[in-house]
Amino acid sequence: MTRSFFALAVATLMTASSLPAADLTTQSYEGIVELKVGYRYLLSLPDGYEADSAKKWPLLVFLHGAGERGDDLELLKKHGPPKLIAAGKKFEAIVVCPQVPLKSIWNEHGVKGLVDEIIKTHRVDISRLYLTGISMGGFGTWNTALAYPDTFAAIAPICGGAGVGFVMAERIKDLPCWIFHGDADKAVPVDFSIKMHDALKKAGSSAKLTIYPGVGHDSWTQTYDNPELWEWMFAQKRAD
Repeated sequence: MTRSFFALAVATLMTASSLPAADLTTQSYEGIVELKVGYRYLLSLPDGYEADSAKKWPLLVFLHGAGERGDDLELLKKHGPPKLIAAGKKFEAIVVCPQVPLKSIWNEHGVKGLVDEIIKTHRVDISRLYLTGISMGGFGTWNTALAYPDTFAAIAPICGGAGVGFVMAERIKDLPCWIFHGDADKAVPVDFSIKMHDALKKAGSSAKLTIYPGVGHDSWTQTYDNPELWEWMFAQKRAD
């Protein structure tokens, strides 16, 4: 019985090896993929917005980190622009700070959709759209910029990364970018930012990288407290 099984197996292998290789044919797929997102957000209008109905203003979008997910917008005031505004800082821009639900991450198409909605409902200077984020929001900043390279005038990703997005650095080589990270960050290694910066520089970008010696994951407090960031960011403007 064993000998018969062996002979059958050999015969089967010989038959299979004599069959012609399957042809590879070229196919294609085209369709519309719908995405449903819902973001609650904090909105801050600049002084003078209501007084001049013709003036258009810059738009600053802030993407929070994983710790601020949920349905409590007060959480957003722990860090970044919402914290600064709550403490009395005045931005000469419309500031939008969305919040993702628990167990969610930033979706670049959702962020772009929100930006488009704010442009429709407010007087926005579309040549001056700015995006920044921390940690998970830093990843969201990179991913949104890579997906929509012709949208923003400048980005400032903080302690984030782009994963394999570095292979697409060419897409945003002309986008003004200032990257920040602490070299003692154990949550998101500084190499994530270094790798993206190196890829951008190789593509011909003038991207800036600031690494804070001895600083852990919270590299955003001193970054957002630095007036140089805001002076640099709001000076950027898209030519088109």
